[in-house]
Amino acid sequence: MSRPRAALAGRVVSRGIALISLLAACQAPAPGAPAAPTVGRPARPVPAAPPPSLVTEAERTGFQRTGRYAEVERLCPAFEQAYPGRARCFPFGTTPEGRPMLAIAASADGALDPAAARAKRRPVILFQGGIHAGEIDGKDGGFWALRELLDGAMAPGALAAVTAVFVPVFNVDGHERFRPNQRPNQRGPEQMGFRTTGQNLNLNRDHMKAEAPEMRAMLALLDAWDPVVQVDLHATDGAKFQHDVAVIVEPSAPHPGGLDAEARGLSEALQARLSALGHLPLPFYPSFRAEDDPSSGIAARPGPPRFSQSYSAARNRVGVLVETHSWATHARRVRAVHDLLAALFERVASGAGALRAAADRADAAAARLAGAPFVLEHRVAPVPRDFPFRGFAYEKRASDVSGGTWIRYDESRPEIWRVPLFDRLEPGLTVTAPAAGYIVPAAHAAWVADKLRLHGVRCELLPEARPAFAVEAFRADAVTFEPSFEGRTPVKLQGAFRPERLDLPRGALFVPIAQPRAPLVLHLLEPLAPDSLVAWGFFNAAFERKEYMEAYVAEEEARKMLAADPALRAEFEARLRDPAFAKDSAARLDFFYRRHPSWDERVNLVPVFRVATSPLP
Repeated sequence: MSRPRAALAGRVVSRGIALISLLAACQAPAPGAPAAPTVGRPARPVPAAPPPSLVTEAERTGFQRTGRYAEVERLCPAFEQAYPGRARCFPFGTTPEGRPMLAIAASADGALDPAAARAKRRPVILFQGGIHAGEIDGKDGGFWALRELLDGAMAPGALAAVTAVFVPVFNVDGHERFRPNQRPNQRGPEQMGFRTTGQNLNLNRDHMKAEAPEMRAMLALLDAWDPVVQVDLHATDGAKFQHDVAVIVEPSAPHPGGLDAEARGLSEALQARLSALGHLPLPFYPSFRAEDDPSSGIAARPGPPRFSQSYSAARNRVGVLVETHSWATHARRVRAVHDLLAALFERVASGAGALRAAADRADAAAARLAGAPFVLEHRVAPVPRDFPFRGFAYEKRASDVSGGTWIRYDESRPEIWRVPLFDRLEPGLTVTAPAAGYIVPAAHAAWVADKLRLHGVRCELLPEARPAFAVEAFRADAVTFEPSFEGRTPVKLQGAFRPERLDLPRGALFVPIAQPRAPLVLHLLEPLAPDSLVAWGFFNAAFERKEYMEAYVAEEEARKMLAADPALRAEFEARLRDPAFAKDSAARLDFFYRRHPSWDERVNLVPVFRVATSPLP
């Protein structure tokens, strides 16, 4: 056969095959339609796909083990498949090691994204596990509770009143640092994750400084969903005792709009319900003032907003810290998480509107804080009350290992300890909110604005310079650098704001106090606040001297200054009556340098100013 004829024959065969294929395709059932029966044979029913299993590794092994993160990656979309239109799996971030951060939203009527929840004014309850990934009860108890919520076996009707958002594991990279014996003071599971992230940051110290990529993702999640209640699920450390769960609800101190009253009501309801379910709950964190001495008592006061529950309060929302007791079994701890979530959703099934209204009142009251006193830190009053604490018999022995004393608990001998509980709060650090707000110089405006926006704080750049503007400036009288903590060098200052007039350049940042996030503004920008940007060391360069005067120059300049200024001479002679100053030649020369026109006036000047009037045109 010649080549042309062979090619033609090939094309005919190809066209024939194509035609047969086309006819077969035209006769094939559409996707999702049943297949045509085979002639002469009865049709075989196509078996339905089995529903995905939502059973966790913890449940499968009788709570001896907990699953790896692959289980979260399997269960998250499985919930969406098992509960179509009522559950949605979605990523909200990526960890530094490249793992997806996953969450599940659940609602009875499809309010499964922030816009839908806002449109229905639907309160959101967010609960998270694994911020400390060795304390993993929240993941296992959370999956169990979420399944029962969606099945209607737990708190019937709750998901018609609220949308639930569950983050099974917040610290994903830490979760995958998986091995036995991570927590020798905890009973089970057999293996678990690690406390900190892949960057060795403790996420529950990072809410304010927001340096971890995981925390930045979480803050964006909180800003999008705006939960009225955020629940952080932990397992506690500490002594051996009978109480199996502690539930700390914030704000516990007076809060704008009376949000603390709503928090107290929720706390009392959770304590009562957990007790009815057979638990031994505590309303405070069970940490003794002296670590190995139960008789030293317990101080129950709000922590700074670096912690999740206090951060929620600073956002005008209710924060719930759940601490299952590490010496209870993993099964008992997971049950405590499940029952706590049951108690919470039972409460909000009928009271979700009250929570939403309380949050709205707090926002409105916070926006009116200008010129009002605000407590940034509380302390406990020195007079305690007696508290019946369920412990075990113990004894203290001399230790030939440590050379100190060794406390041994006998779990076969339960006791009631009468411990002093210091829980009456009084103001520790109070400031008066500025009348208009704060100014951050242009040199720091970009990164400070980035931090503030993470927290949902509104700010604005000055479109034009404002020369000689009246401000209050904080010049530190004393500066103490503290040991490295969470990768930073914290600083403590002594000093106060004082009136000055400063040139405010174009591009400086104005942060108004008249906004719902005003409590966060005060916590972030007041220099003495324990979790301010200043306290965390973000402005430490402001406390470093960059220019110097050589001794021989200072000697010459000092003589000129003394000759020209009798008042300065009198001040110097008065200082010489201090023996320590008199014999310190460097201090004597520094006395003159600090008063010389060449002295850098910005040394120890905190680059955050308070203003009584808005600098905006």
